[in-house]
Amino acid sequence: MELKSGDVAMLKSGGHPMTVAKVSGDSVECVWMGDEGDLFRETLPLAVLELALLASDDEEDEEEEEA
Repeated sequence: MELKSGDVAMLKSGGHPMTVAKVSGDSVECVWMGDEGDLFRETLPLAVLELALLASDDEEDEEEEEA
């Protein structure tokens, strides 16, 4: 898997979506907002991350129309 700055990633074990700020070899610097609006920044090993699958705006609109 290849991540680049601006990608949205998640821990393989779950959690908040995180924005990739910087990739250096096997280390990925991520930033994310906590539940109370706090900004977090952490450097994580690439092995624990996966690219997040986010619904596009069009898909969200379709789900709302179906409900």
